[in-house]
Amino acid sequence: MDLGRTGAEAVIPALFSGLCDDAALFPPGNAPLPDALPAHTRHLSAPYGDLVGPFVFPVARLDELTAGAIELSLTLPGGPATLEPALDRLAQIDGATAVALEIAPTAEQTAAEFFAALDAAADLTSGCEVFVEVPRGERRADFLAALVGRPFAAKFRTGGVVAEAYPDESELASAVRAAVTTRVPFKATAGLHHAVRNTDPRTGFEQHGFLNVLLATRHALDGADTDRVAATLAERDGTRIARELSDLPADVVGAVRTAFRSFGTCSILEPLEDLVALHLVPSSALADEHAFRR
Repeated sequence: MDLGRTGAEAVIPALFSGLCDDAALFPPGNAPLPDALPAHTRHLSAPYGDLVGPFVFPVARLDELTAGAIELSLTLPGGPATLEPALDRLAQIDGATAVALEIAPTAEQTAAEFFAALDAAADLTSGCEVFVEVPRGERRADFLAALVGRPFAAKFRTGGVVAEAYPDESELASAVRAAVTTRVPFKATAGLHHAVRNTDPRTGFEQHGFLNVLLATRHALDGADTDRVAATLAERDGTRIARELSDLPADVVGAVRTAFRSFGTCSILEPLEDLVALHLVPSSALADEHAFRR
């Protein structure tokens, strides 16, 4: 995977390169498309550009997308059956390219049905990183088992607009550890609004921290059990977490990011500001911040 710039040019450390997929269109941000597209371009050209991954785009809104060079991570909540028409429509938009596909099973699909359909569409997914949204509940084990040995990654939901959308630390720890121990890469989506585990002061929701997930992944790679991984996800001492992450050698950084690919965030600046506040990213990364606050 691309770990960004190196040497004197590096502003974003390799541990965070491409970590934040730009999900500006999604809740709770819900940015208007005419604002979100140019903002994404500015993010990519800013000093912190290496932090930013592809623009996450819902397949249902492809008719709103006009010509222009942009790398997309397409979300397909309707399952593999929606893949071919979505890619046909995307091919009609000059300059737009799908670099990733985030495909969810329908409510009725079993793992066997889902993967039979996805395997049959292998020619369509060539050249894209494919993330399978792993459902919560009784289907989770079957989906995780089916991912093992396949060229797909997992996608875990880590929050949403209601409290029930947030898995507790034990549930998320079990999912992360299962993925890491079976060498299934994963991404996260929703709810990771800040670097460190916190209680949202407006909603009262318990929110996971993206640094907690990075460190939990590191511990899982070291063979930590589910309780240890859960304790890492529950940790609220940002200074302690930052210290552990800043001491990681390059080979461990590579292993962590091979396992934990990215997370979708409706704000690029909020994660960046947290990283700067914890002294994990230099303050020079925020040189263009005011352009986004106008």
